[in-house]
Amino acid sequence: MALTGVEIFKLLPKTNCKKCGHPTCLAFAMKLAQRQASLDSCPDVSEDARRILGEASAPPVRPISLGVGDKAVKMGEETVLFRHDKKFVNPCAFALEIKDTLSEADITKKIEDVVNSEIDRVGQKLKIDAIALTNESGDAGKLETAAKLISSKAPQVPVIICTTNLQAAEAAVKPFDDRRPLIYGANADNAEAMANVAKTFKATLGVSAKGLDELSTLTEKIKSFDVEDMVIDSSARRAKEILEDNTLIRRAAIRKNFKPLGYPVITFAQREDSLHEALIATIGVAKYSSIIILSSIEKWKNLALFTLRQNLYTDPQVPMQVEQKIYKIGEATPEAPLLITTNFSLTYFIVSGEIENSKVPCRLAVMDCEGLSVLTAWAAGKFTASKIAQFIKESGIENEVKHRDLVIPGYVAILSGSVEEKLEGWKVTVGPREANGLPAFLRARAT
Repeated sequence: MALTGVEIFKLLPKTNCKKCGHPTCLAFAMKLAQRQASLDSCPDVSEDARRILGEASAPPVRPISLGVGDKAVKMGEETVLFRHDKKFVNPCAFALEIKDTLSEADITKKIEDVVNSEIDRVGQKLKIDAIALTNESGDAGKLETAAKLISSKAPQVPVIICTTNLQAAEAAVKPFDDRRPLIYGANADNAEAMANVAKTFKATLGVSAKGLDELSTLTEKIKSFDVEDMVIDSSARRAKEILEDNTLIRRAAIRKNFKPLGYPVITFAQREDSLHEALIATIGVAKYSSIIILSSIEKWKNLALFTLRQNLYTDPQVPMQVEQKIYKIGEATPEAPLLITTNFSLTYFIVSGEIENSKVPCRLAVMDCEGLSVLTAWAAGKFTASKIAQFIKESGIENEVKHRDLVIPGYVAILSGSVEEKLEGWKVTVGPREANGLPAFLRARAT
């Protein structure tokens, strides 16, 4: 069971040295108990205490990496049931299923679909994260051939090898032996053999069983074979079952600190009907799946799933924001208009998008308002005349433009006079209240 803050405090040095970044050892102990700090922050803790506390302070859902390098997928490490309690940590990964019964051309096409799936949404790069290679044929040779093709065509994409066939698993994992693959296929019948393959190739092991009782027993058995990194599957396939099992797994891990179920969850959402598949996948996104396997990745489906995932896995206490700077939109000349707004991501992308629609090259000054929208930032005293003037002066924009005309959002028209007072020599123009009015506004100014 998890230790309390006082129990943790008894094992700390009690020097109040502040090296951990907290004012006292007790404060640090309380953060450890809440799993909001790392034991590594204390340089003076004894080895005995580190051994005891390491397990107690570990996240209830084991952190695991799938793949290596920039495209590696981090899973687990979750500490809450609901994102408003704190936040969800590692976004679920989407994987496209590729069956080894497909032709080389069809496999290549699916690989290309994965590689080219990336989209840009409010400044974040969103994509299909992995490939799930399925041993549909039951033949080790076919699985190995498909694995080699995937390895050569998509060397950086994380891979899941789905087979219960020991020989097929050994053959298919070899092309990925330095890329931390996931071998999904361990069950009650082959647990020890599959565990040995996972250890040999330093792979994560996917474990499946019928129901949560059998699953928890099986993970404990595999752990006894010195395999720590696992993802788990309760064999739930229907929507109701996925919702129930995923919720019970998360509750057991978070609230009871039940280690046999404290692993990332893999969900198989494949359906013949693509809309049905998308709906099943949304349950996995919303309710605790770490990996979701899809049979197809049409663009409309990707956009819907990416957007849902992005919204759920942002920190609810930290607004999404972009960097403060002057952005050039189009081939902006020294005569191009200069507009200003806040650094709330949605505001920036809506405003910049409407400027692009106008076909009028502009400069857009994006001011750091801690990720707040225009009206909210103004009401909070973060988008004021003095701060706008200071930002414009310090930005160096006066050396880049030949005019002295600043366009402010229509919602803060009240600031126009005071901004002109603070920015000597500048004229302030009030722009539209809504971003969709910018194209007509800018075209009219350009004529």
